[in-house]
Amino acid sequence: METRQLSSADLIRLAETYSAHNYHPLPVVLSRGEGVWVWDVEGKKFMDMLSSYSALNQGHLHPAIIKAASEQMGKLTLTSRAFHNDRFGAFCELICKVAGQESVLLMNAGAEAVETAVKAARKWGYKVKGVPADKAEIIVCRNNFHGRTTTIVGFSSEDQYRDGFGPFAAGFKMIPYDDIEALRNAITPNTVAFLVEPIQGEAGIIVPADGYLKQASEILKANNVLLMLDEIQTGLGRTGKLFCYEYEGVKPDILIVGKALGGGVFPVSAMLSGKEVMDVFTPGDHGSTFGGNPLACAIGIAALNVIVDEDLPRKAEETGRYFMGKLARIESPHIKEIRGKGLLVGVEMKESSGTARPFCEHLMELGILAKETHHQVIRFAPPLVISKSEIDWALERIAKVLR
Repeated sequence: METRQLSSADLIRLAETYSAHNYHPLPVVLSRGEGVWVWDVEGKKFMDMLSSYSALNQGHLHPAIIKAASEQMGKLTLTSRAFHNDRFGAFCELICKVAGQESVLLMNAGAEAVETAVKAARKWGYKVKGVPADKAEIIVCRNNFHGRTTTIVGFSSEDQYRDGFGPFAAGFKMIPYDDIEALRNAITPNTVAFLVEPIQGEAGIIVPADGYLKQASEILKANNVLLMLDEIQTGLGRTGKLFCYEYEGVKPDILIVGKALGGGVFPVSAMLSGKEVMDVFTPGDHGSTFGGNPLACAIGIAALNVIVDEDLPRKAEETGRYFMGKLARIESPHIKEIRGKGLLVGVEMKESSGTARPFCEHLMELGILAKETHHQVIRFAPPLVISKSEIDWALERIAKVLR
């Protein structure tokens, strides 16, 4: 029996009828992607300038990643960690060498990796630093975004993320972002870690002052406190370096990565650290049925190799500098500020011009998919494989909307 292809309107109606209403997506229904481009079910072509919040740094359907996934799917997809699999050790070695860390614990979603890091920091505090039982403190920043689990939203400053989900876990102390004195004053003998994003993505692409992470690292070292960096969105080339912290010449005690680690194909995340931190875990302390599965490992290896072999961080730096330079020349009565690094770019709109949402909707009509964040900011974060000619194509349309 022949079935007709449902229209975008039909498919949106189905989603709104049967799905939880926890997102407010743009009214477009995508069915195919390649590189920086995607197509809706009617065949209209769009440039993806969100990259699934940086999970698609390598672009849609990168041939090397799809080949690795397809080959592995024909062999073995899941074993659980009850047994070894033949892709696990190689992936662990590769990501540790790429990140310059000694050890890794593999998970799936980014929030799982953050939860893993929180557990590791606390246990390190008790077993190594000698903090009294159940007294460990972790410092976090206002306007942070580290995920959606109940522990994580409990230390968010965003009212909506917390509303109706308490009671929340204790042990977190909030300070302003990009405020060294606030960090210095917040540290106590019970402080075990400082959890921070090198650039706050969901907060509106907030870039701290030069030297912020370096000064923070020095203060933390002097107080025997772990620097715990969430590079889930900023890492793996997005900001023009393999990891954003490289701009400051620091090395985190705990590094959290995800999103692009799965190459836009599969959820893969990781917490990396030195042995002193990682060795607080013993069998039974922590785990994941799917974490480190052979399919994820095969995809993760391919995803990392693409980033390194194609020198995507350098491309992001060069293309991002070009893109931001051209954006800065747009004469617009609506733009308050343009900020970012590499291909993580935020254009903040003046409140007098309304929210960023209508601008994103207008961009969609012209074939560009971008998304608002924190009401006033348009986030532009295309796949790192984007070319200058494709950037020019986008800029022509962006200028039309912003003017």
